[in-house]
Formats: sequence, C-alpha cells, structure tokens
Amino acid sequence: MTDRFNTIAGWILGAAIVALGLSIVSNLYFQANKPHRPDEMGYPIAGVVEEGADEGPVLATLLATGDPAKGEAAFAKCISCHTIEQGGANGIGPNLYGIMGQPVGKHAAGFAYSSDLAGFGGEWTYEVMDPWLASPKRMVPGTKMSFAGLSNPEDRANIMLYMLQNGGGPPLPEPPAAEPVEGAEGEATAAGPEETVDQEAAGAVAAEQPEDDAPSAAQPGSN
Repeated sequence: MTDRFNTIAGWILGAAIVALGLSIVSNLYFQANKPHRPDEMGYPIAGVVEEGADEGPVLATLLATGDPAKGEAAFAKCISCHTIEQGGANGIGPNLYGIMGQPVGKHAAGFAYSSDLAGFGGEWTYEVMDPWLASPKRMVPGTKMSFAGLSNPEDRANIMLYMLQNGGGPPLPEPPAAEPVEGAEGEATAAGPEETVDQEAAGAVAAEQPEDDAPSAAQPGSN
C-alpha cells in the first residue's frame, strides 16, 4: 500500500513539475504573462496613436493637391467590378457615376446592396469615402465588397477627385491654413534695438571728437 501511494504521489509530483516547466517555457516564448496592445484596434481611443502610424497631410490638403489624372490611373484597380461613365451598367459592383454626395448604399438604381451598407446611413462625403476606400470590410463588416482597400492616402484622394470629375459632388473641404513661419521680418524686428543702440553709440563717439579749428585769419596779401 505504501509503495502504491509513493508511486501515485511521484506521478502527481512529476506531472506538476512538467506542467510548471511548460508554463514557464510558454511565458518566455509567448510572453503570455505580459500585457499586449492588440494588433488591430477595434475602435479608436482618444489620445492613443497607432504604433508605426505616420502623421501625414490631412485629407483636405491631399484633395487640394491631388490629381484626377492619377486617380484615373489608380481607378484601374476598380474597373473589374465598377463602371464610372454616365449610364454605365452595374457589374459586380454598382456604377459609380455621380456617386460623391449621394446616399450611401442607395445611389445606383437596381443594384442589390448589402443590408449593412444600405443601412449605414449618411452620404458619400469625402470623409466617408476615404475610410471606405481604405478598407471596405473594416468600415462595413457585412459588405459584399471583397476589395482589400487602398493603403496609400494619396491614391484615395486622387480617386475621389476622379469620381468628382465624373458626375460632380460636394465642394472640396478647405485645407487648414499654414502656420506662420518666422522669417526675415522677425529677425529684422529683433535686430531693431541693437541697431538703435549702435546708432546712439556712434552719436556719442562723434560728440566726443574735437571740432576742427576755425579757419585762421586772412594772411597778409590775400584778397
């Protein structure tokens, strides 16, 4: 009986040692005992910036400096599913003529939109179209659109300008005003007091200089 108890206790102790060792190895390899930031944020949190994200120009600036011709070239990625000319037929995706400013998920008559997109609400503004072009599935998880999206914000802005050329849309947003930069005027203003001091010092030095003697009396024989 004692031998059996010792055997059972030994197996239990051995299993516990193995489990502890596996737990230590797992923590070292997967760092499971340390908190981790999610690879993909579920929703934006105020004051938190995604790791590795570069702060580029704002959308209004990209639209102001964009090029519809480049947008037409980038739109080549879309023509397998969409037409954009006026009166173009719906394909896998709806015709996109005049889409900017139209209701989301409702602008192309006769096209069967997903219920999620049709119920999204609002209009295709530039601020709504930008994240849609970046990742349709992220913006509307239930959409039938399988396009992976455009990661380059300049491409998205150029495509929106190309869409604007084909059917019009709302006015472009005003880009932010440029911040004032210290220039030569500011430097000149800063140098003003020094120049004044230099002028006063020069005046003081001139005052200390002796005046030239007055002309001597006329010499004998002079007219």
